[in-house]
Amino acid sequence: MGNITLKNVHKAFGATVIIPDIDLEISDGEFVVFVGPSGCGKSTLLRLIAGLEDTTSGTILIDGADMTGEAPAKRGLAMVFQSYALYPHMSVYNNIAFPLKMAKADKETIDAKVRAAAQTLNLTAYLERRPGQLSGGQRQRVAIGRAIVRQPSAFLFDEPLSNLDAALRGTMRLEISELHQQLRTTMIYVTHDQVEAMTMADKIVVLNAGNIEQVGSPLDLYRSPRNLFVAGFIGSPRMNFVTGDEAARHDAATIGVRPEHIRLSTTEGAWKGVVGVAEHLGSDTFLHIQAEGIGQVTARADGEFTVHHGDEVWLTPEQTKIHRFDADGHAI
Repeated sequence: MGNITLKNVHKAFGATVIIPDIDLEISDGEFVVFVGPSGCGKSTLLRLIAGLEDTTSGTILIDGADMTGEAPAKRGLAMVFQSYALYPHMSVYNNIAFPLKMAKADKETIDAKVRAAAQTLNLTAYLERRPGQLSGGQRQRVAIGRAIVRQPSAFLFDEPLSNLDAALRGTMRLEISELHQQLRTTMIYVTHDQVEAMTMADKIVVLNAGNIEQVGSPLDLYRSPRNLFVAGFIGSPRMNFVTGDEAARHDAATIGVRPEHIRLSTTEGAWKGVVGVAEHLGSDTFLHIQAEGIGQVTARADGEFTVHHGDEVWLTPEQTKIHRFDADGHAI
């Protein structure tokens, strides 16, 4: 089981509040991603769940048991850090086996669990190597293997892919997602990368200055952001925001339109603009356009849509995809 419940969890260092009172329910088997900008409190919240930080007040329940004051080792959780934290003098086999040896498991049990984890993570051929002989992705898989053999009720990942290059991050995203499908164990994953959040999560928790701004599935947050912060954070490229007379026409203080919900034309449309930078990505082209009376707008076009710097274009937002926000930034 891997049910985790936070009730009025609060963390402060003296007068500085890091996490205001937070309530959160994580169900057994869910893949939950904590996402937000640097300093939003996502890693602190993960460390509170792990027991690596003490709560100032509130309650943390794991499978119904109050674990608020318990040591990390008693919580039945396994943590995978940004740094691999492997023992360089040990083989891959012994790195994965280490927590089992510390728990004084017998040799047969250790061997069976290590080899099963290695097979799951495609590490069987590397068991006799040392960490220095492995790639970054392989070292991260060893760290995950060390967590798997403990058979935890939940895995906690603290920005585990930050040290990898872009291509390897993409590969490891798929591997961790596939691992979750195999194990069906609760996973809590911290990242500042909203693309990781959107592609991996069953449920996303968006944090800002320690507050939970919204909780929901990736598509829930994409389609129905609760406020300007969530609207601007979820989606890549970010949502365009328009104020002034154009927003007032929609009975809003601000309207938001995603780049993919703007139709482009060289002949007619709702907003007239001039093309600035064009980012050609092959399948897509992202155009940064200065629109009259609107300001800077990013629009997504087909990769074959050909325009040049200084060209005049017309933009028309899809009326059913316009998001409206009031003066306090809340969705209308």
